[in-house]
Amino acid sequence: MILQDHPHRRLNILTNEWVLCSPHRTKRPWQGKVEKPEAQGSKPHDPACYLCPGNSRAGNEKNPAYTGTHVFNNDFSALYPDVPREKLNMESLLVAESEAGLCRVLCYSPRHDLTMALLDQAAIVGVIEAWAAEYISLGKDPGINYVQIFENRGAMMGCSNPHPHGQIWANRTVPVIPAKEDVNQKVYFEKNGRCMLCDYAALEASLPVHERSRIIFENKSFLALVPFWAVWPYETMVIPKKHYASIDEMDIGARKDLANALKRLATRYDNLFLCSFPYSMGIHQAPTDSPGFPKDTSALHPHWHFHFHFYPPLLRSATIQKFMVGYEMLAMPQRDITAEQAAEKLRGLLDKHYSEGESK
Repeated sequence: MILQDHPHRRLNILTNEWVLCSPHRTKRPWQGKVEKPEAQGSKPHDPACYLCPGNSRAGNEKNPAYTGTHVFNNDFSALYPDVPREKLNMESLLVAESEAGLCRVLCYSPRHDLTMALLDQAAIVGVIEAWAAEYISLGKDPGINYVQIFENRGAMMGCSNPHPHGQIWANRTVPVIPAKEDVNQKVYFEKNGRCMLCDYAALEASLPVHERSRIIFENKSFLALVPFWAVWPYETMVIPKKHYASIDEMDIGARKDLANALKRLATRYDNLFLCSFPYSMGIHQAPTDSPGFPKDTSALHPHWHFHFHFYPPLLRSATIQKFMVGYEMLAMPQRDITAEQAAEKLRGLLDKHYSEGESK
């Protein structure tokens, strides 16, 4: 079959971009010896950590003695609100414009030694509640039209502090990748009268059991899968089965199911190579540009279906990475391990974290 035996291209329906797949290059992606990484200890509280409760941050700001989540303006923000509105255009060759916004940091827990995989489900619900609250509060600002929630997990992904936390960048404009997803979801909706990701999730879930090769697991409200068009070796998406334009639309039952899905996926990632698995994770959801935000978000953006992307860099072990080089930087993305092979590997792992005992 072409998808497993021969080079072919797969279309990313969200961005309308192609990825080259070369499954013939490696029929067994886990060749050779894979060693366990050395265990790394950590303390519940680190007096040198600028994210732990009660500790000082840059500029002598001091964290409160928080017991759940904690949100604050980034001390080294990439965006700030009071930017002069200016543009540069020299013969359509040198083009630039000012960009205003705000950057926030969200600490998931007061515990320094936890990750998404090790947080309990109730704590993750608290994180989801904080995400929703920030999406609403930032989105209500008329100068903010998109709220990007994300997490860089691990030093390999450029994370400068292991304390469990994520970031929230709020832009005046819709950033490039969400803007592409916006366009392609809208085109599909206008052509078919249905939501693209509703149809995609339903298609993956409706396949016969022996053909559901990309779904890792599901619960009542969410699917966790390796998307058909995945670029990174163990790239995944978490997609709600019900149509939600944004995370604030979920009821408490769906939020609990999302917490369950995020914990299970993060745990399986850790179990894959028996390490604290690095990744960049982000939520894509409707822009906040509707005049009556958030009440009319779904009416203005009926094509938007919120979802999570996970982009992990590891390829064969805790120390072997996938890099974008050569052909991929100059031509198009390429992968050897197919989406189906990656999903099979993740599906075969347990929901119990390896640090608690047997994980496979």
